[in-house]
Amino acid sequence: MRQTPVSRRTFTKLAGAAGAGALGAGALLTTPTLTGSAQAATPTWKTSGTAVTALQSFDDTMKSFMQARNISAGQLAVTYQGRLVLARGYTYSDDTSLNVTPTSLFRIASLSKSLTAAALNRLAQEGKLALGDKISRYVDLTPPAGQTADPRLANVTLWQLLQHTGGWDRDLTFDPLFYDRTISQSLGVPMELYPENVVQYMNGQPLQHNPGTYVSYSNYGYLLAGRIIERVSGLPYATYVQQKLLTPLGITRMAQGWSIAKHSGEVPYRSQYTGTTVLDDSGATVASPYGTFSMRLHGANGAWIASAVDLVRWASAFDAAGPVLDSSALSRTWAAPGGIGVNPSGWYYGLGWQVRPVTTGGTGRNTWHTGSLPGTYTLMVRTYHGRSWAVLFNQRDDASGLSYGDIDSLLWTAHGKVTSWPTHNLYPNYF
Repeated sequence: MRQTPVSRRTFTKLAGAAGAGALGAGALLTTPTLTGSAQAATPTWKTSGTAVTALQSFDDTMKSFMQARNISAGQLAVTYQGRLVLARGYTYSDDTSLNVTPTSLFRIASLSKSLTAAALNRLAQEGKLALGDKISRYVDLTPPAGQTADPRLANVTLWQLLQHTGGWDRDLTFDPLFYDRTISQSLGVPMELYPENVVQYMNGQPLQHNPGTYVSYSNYGYLLAGRIIERVSGLPYATYVQQKLLTPLGITRMAQGWSIAKHSGEVPYRSQYTGTTVLDDSGATVASPYGTFSMRLHGANGAWIASAVDLVRWASAFDAAGPVLDSSALSRTWAAPGGIGVNPSGWYYGLGWQVRPVTTGGTGRNTWHTGSLPGTYTLMVRTYHGRSWAVLFNQRDDASGLSYGDIDSLLWTAHGKVTSWPTHNLYPNYF
């Protein structure tokens, strides 16, 4: 029996951040300016990767979704029982030089949180820390001169950082990862900010809730997690993730993205909006995907780039104990927030994944995460019956006004139309 789409009708306050708000709502500190259509009026449709007749419903869904929203670049990978059965790139553009392949790279936004949570979990597995440790053990909590730290701040634990229960609530205040100009002026430092600037500023800000009592999606909690990974491992954040999490799975394409420049094979990003740059103090107006937020700040929270095949490969690390995470670490991944548990909508936030226990038509859990930035919309899903998919787009807004979150339920519908799953495995083509 197919479960209700994993995110549709469940994204309330928490996942509003994980969807359009995770790296988006409040991202522009000035009113965005509408710049018109992101593309010319006569794009052409191209596909790449192996077409699979039995999975035509997925191709049809991607085509109709992208054409309705004038999305120029999309990508989808699907697995079945641990095998890669579909890997496709989709191009809808009048730019003949744009050719999305199954290994093209996209910003993945908040899907990055699964990597950061797993890295901290892996350090616990290595005995280098405990998730019950307080952040004061690893982070300098000294506030700016003349300010006083909230006494509750020192009691926030690593668990609470990863499960969004640290006590910060951006809905009541602000998201500091999109507060660049205010932080710059308050500290007297130039933009582009460094993560250390954000930490110093936040050390002087009060918590909105007692730690461990309330779930509120916090990009800042993951920024702190990234600093702790560096402090404990002695390695740059991205280096530790690559060595301990990605290399054991044969994943070599993933990298930290940049605010302006692109990696080889990375797609361009599109938006109908512009805003004021946070990369310097010039006040220049820039395209929203290129400077209205700082990828440097989002390193551990949302700065990874990847292909869809990389992401389903990464998701496979959570299927069973293996070279990345042992059984104890996996149990920690799926644990519900202590003292809070499952929310009234039937799901909760684990370690870098949203989790819905399944009790009808099977046992187990559906797990997922969305990502959103100006110029990016992404979704990664693992199902209770051994399937997974990752879908990536190079924009999250367009003149149509249509929802991008609808891709979740549409892919579940495409999945439900499959009557016979292929027996092939395309992983050797890409790893």
